[in-house]
Order: sequence, then structure tokens, then C-alpha cells
Amino acid sequence: MFRKGKFRLALTVGLVAASASLGLIAPTISSAAAPSGTINIAEPPNATPAYILPFYPPSECTVTNTSSFQVMMYRPLYFFGLGSSAALQPKLSTGNLPKYSNGNKTVTLTMKGWKFADGQTVDAESVMFFLNMYKSDPTGFCTYTAGLGIPDQIASASGHGNTVVIHLKSSVSPLWFTDNELAVITPMANTWDLTSASKTAKCASGAYGAASTTASCKAVRTYLNTTAQNVSTFTGKMWQSGDDGPWKLTTMDNLGNATFQPNKKYSGPQKAQVENVKLIAFTTAQAEENQLQAGNIQVGYVDPSILTAPAPSPGAAGPNWGQLGVKYNLVPNGTFANNYMNLNFGNNPGGVFLKQLYVRQALQSSIDQASIDKNAFKNYAVPTWSALPPSTPSSETGAVKEPYPFSLTAAESYFTNNGWTNTGGHLACTSPGTGSGDCGAGIAANAQLKLNIEWVSGSNSEDEMMNAVVADWTSLGISISHTEGTFNDTAGSCPVAYTPTTTYDICNWGGGWLYAPDYYPSGEPLYLTGAGSNSGLYSSPTMDTLIKQTLSSNVKLTAFANYTATNLPVLWDPLNYGTFEISKSLKSSIGFKDVLLTGTPEYFHY
Repeated sequence: MFRKGKFRLALTVGLVAASASLGLIAPTISSAAAPSGTINIAEPPNATPAYILPFYPPSECTVTNTSSFQVMMYRPLYFFGLGSSAALQPKLSTGNLPKYSNGNKTVTLTMKGWKFADGQTVDAESVMFFLNMYKSDPTGFCTYTAGLGIPDQIASASGHGNTVVIHLKSSVSPLWFTDNELAVITPMANTWDLTSASKTAKCASGAYGAASTTASCKAVRTYLNTTAQNVSTFTGKMWQSGDDGPWKLTTMDNLGNATFQPNKKYSGPQKAQVENVKLIAFTTAQAEENQLQAGNIQVGYVDPSILTAPAPSPGAAGPNWGQLGVKYNLVPNGTFANNYMNLNFGNNPGGVFLKQLYVRQALQSSIDQASIDKNAFKNYAVPTWSALPPSTPSSETGAVKEPYPFSLTAAESYFTNNGWTNTGGHLACTSPGTGSGDCGAGIAANAQLKLNIEWVSGSNSEDEMMNAVVADWTSLGISISHTEGTFNDTAGSCPVAYTPTTTYDICNWGGGWLYAPDYYPSGEPLYLTGAGSNSGLYSSPTMDTLIKQTLSSNVKLTAFANYTATNLPVLWDPLNYGTFEISKSLKSSIGFKDVLLTGTPEYFHY
């Protein structure tokens, strides 16, 4: 979901699955009467929507912007996830299921003919608008991976009426291409085909790949990208004209507070059942918890640290906090995600250390996930050690063994076996060089191992986790400095890929990666060399090969997952279950668990 981290960053502080790639689940359709009432939904602390265009760059690719905000107004070509299911939802998709032919080198898409709010049909041109923009500015989209998928594997594409035909340069796995490539497409209204408030363009209607189309789309992209960051425009005519979802944004302020009302033009199967949905901004978990105690919000969360007793088991609810049990149900919510701390493999001072595998092995071996799960998250968490969500089904992967269980003794040996000496509580390189037993390339004699860490503020449980991790790292002789910031600020400073002046060595924005809109966890946006969401500039030829093997045929993800566990492109930490509080007066035909954190309050009613 997420990056303002700045990838598909999932924020799992206070919020945080079944496979999205398999199985088609038909949604339950409610037949509620005329909409009535208001639902107040708490936003995560310091994580507010700030970008409205559903063609979003890595810097705005967060769950807060996309899954929790944009999707209420703009529906994708293929809709994934509904309640506790992460599967493709055909009835909620604007397009019919894709058809593959010609040895999986030709893909045919047909649209259902839904309507945008201004009356325009959601048709082939709406899809071509997205494809043309992507072709003109590949690196401008969150999950772009050079050489793979859309647009680089497209030889040609054309659209007429309600049909789009895509010819690919090579055969693809339909599972991967549908779940990770077609799934990112959001049809866009031609009322957005502008280079200024009054000047129209031909990005939507232009021929795919033509020089004139590319030039037009670049100008459109520049204008829309600027406007999409200006919150004061969000309720304006242009953005609202392209609304084909169940909700219409009626008010929004710069703090992130937003009000939605039913979109009367919505063509989909589930209509809104309340008059208003309000997203309420908070700066801290404590501020939101105060509003829960006052009964002023219907969907919120508590930080696990305040719960008086642990969960009896992962996914199960323990005792609620204080008097909340009278008005609220505590609902643990596991997500189809992983969790990690991001590493900076760039030119930052700490990068020279992190490029050494043994350093990463030592750091991972000294993260006591079991104690963190128990103490910081009160058992509302599970340990992770690979890129795959813990709930990835056996149909997609074999067993992935944890290679670096917690052991400070093992962590210490990684340093002593590679040229480091702990003197007075500080590690220093006493055997410089690149041979066996030496410190490694670029590490000078007597260099001290120093790392700068940044993590998200606003959550007691996250602070407790990070303080415990830092204490163990310090006990090994690593010199640690750290800063804290809001989710938006922290996530914004993490990706060295497009923030080359960043100062962090290790960054924790409070979550990892929610697999949306890349619903098949093959990892190409994150770990391929040069990928758009490869925020730390990680690069490994072995990783590149393992990932690419999963994209052309239906190969299990086992080898890829094991390599992410052993080679450590990031540092893995616990994936915490969101500890949601749901008003007992609120009802839902799909339940209140939400594995993809998708905004679907149209299923809620009183």
C-alpha cells in the first residue's frame, strides 16, 4: 500500500491474508434502504491522504493515498480484496476478466461500460489513457520495473469501443501479469486529459507509443501531478468528474480530514448505505484513543501497548482496553504484507557496512522477534523472515526456513570472524581488506561501525520495539544514532532511489509492503536491480534471476523467498496485526477484517 515510504508502503502502526492470486470470490451484496447516518473512520497517526491521481509516483505510493482514499472514488480495472479475502473480485472490477491467447502473448480486455460521474463511459479509451501515460513516463509510476510488464513488455496496444488488445513481446505468466500488471491500471476520464486548467490534450485518444502521444502525455502528466498534490483542488470539478466509485469527496482540509457522500452515478453492484463517511486525521495514537473513549468514532484502533492482556493466539482477540468493550469490538486484522526495516545501500556513510552480508546477518540475528511480539505487540504480531506474507498459500510457495534466529552470540561471531574487535564497547575494524576474515571492501583500518536510524513516531509499541532493537545492536558494539518523524516525513526520507541526499542508514516507517496493487508477491518492484520501489538501491544478480523465473511461467516462489531470507535486502521484523476497534452499532455484510486495507465503507451500515 505503503511509499510515502515511498513505495507501496503499508503503515502497520496501529493498523496493520489470503493469497490475492488464486480464487475468485463473489461479494455479498446488501440491499439496505436509503442511506442514513455517518461513519467516522480514524486515519493512522500522522498518515493522511495527500495525493489524488490514481497514476501515482513512488513518492506517493502509500496505502493511505491509494487503498484507503483513491479507491473510494476511482475503481481499478481489476479490484482485489474484500474483507477477509484478498482475491480478485470480478463483480467489483470495471473490466471483465482478461483473455490470454497466442501463447500468452496477446491479452484482450473488455470493459463493462460503467459510467464516470460526468456521464462518460468507462471504456477502452479510459484504459488507453492510463497505458499511454505509463508509456510516456514509466518511472513516474509506483511499481514500474524496467524491462518487465507494463509498459516495457508491450509491443503494441490499441483500444476501440469497449475492447483493448495488448500484444506482448514475449510470453508471460497470466497469473503474474493479471495480478501485478493489469491490476495496477485505473481507467481515467478524458476530462483529466489536460495540460492546464483550460487546455485539453490528446493523451487519452493518441496512438500508443506514437511520438505525438508521448509528448502530449508528458505534458498532461506534469500538470496532473502538480494538481494532484494540491488538496484544495480535490473537491473541484475536474477530479470529481472522473469519479466512477461508490463515494464522492465533498470536503477535505489540509490536515487530512475528508468527508464522502454516496456517488449517485456509481455503476457497481454495492451502493453506499450511509449518508456520510468521514476520515478523521490524528497526530498520535493517543489522540485517536481519546476519541474512542468518548465514542466519537466508529472505526478506530488502539496501540497494542495499552492492552492489558496479550492475544491468546495470533489473529484472535484478547481482552479489550478499559471501558471500550462496552461500545466496541476489538478486531485483529492480519494483512497480506511483509514487514521490514529499509536499508540504504547507496553512498551514505553506513552503506559501506550494510553492503557486507555478514553485517546484515549480524543485525538480523540480533532482532529478538519473539520478545518483540510478546512485549511490544502483546502477541498481536507474527515474526517474518522473507518477502512473502506469512499467509502465502502452499500453492504458491514451499517452506521457507528462518535462517537467522535470534542469537546475540551468533551476531557477535559474524563480526569477530570478519575482522572486527570490540574494544571498550565499540566495534572497530582491525583486519581491513577483502580477503577471508577481513572487514570487506571500502572499510578502512580502525573504522568504527556507526549507523544512523530513522523511525516513525506516534506509536508506543513501535518505540518499544525499536528501543529494544537498538539496545541489542548497541550491546554488540555498534554505535547507533537515531531520529524520529511522522509517517509521511519518515517514509519520504527513506527511499535513496529518489532522495539521494537522505541521511539514514536504516529506516523504519512503521510497516513494510502491502501487496497491492502488486497482488502476487513475486517481489519485482522491490528487489530487482533498478526497480521503481527498490528504495535502498539493493542489487543482486541472483535475486534478479530468481524473480524473473517467476514471471514467465507459473513457478513457485520458494527459491525467491529463501533468497530474500538469506541475502537480506532488508531487515525483517514482526508483522503486527492491526488492533481495530469497531463500534458494536456498526454492521457489515463482509465483516470487519480487511487484509488489503481497502476502503470499502459502502458495505457498512447501522
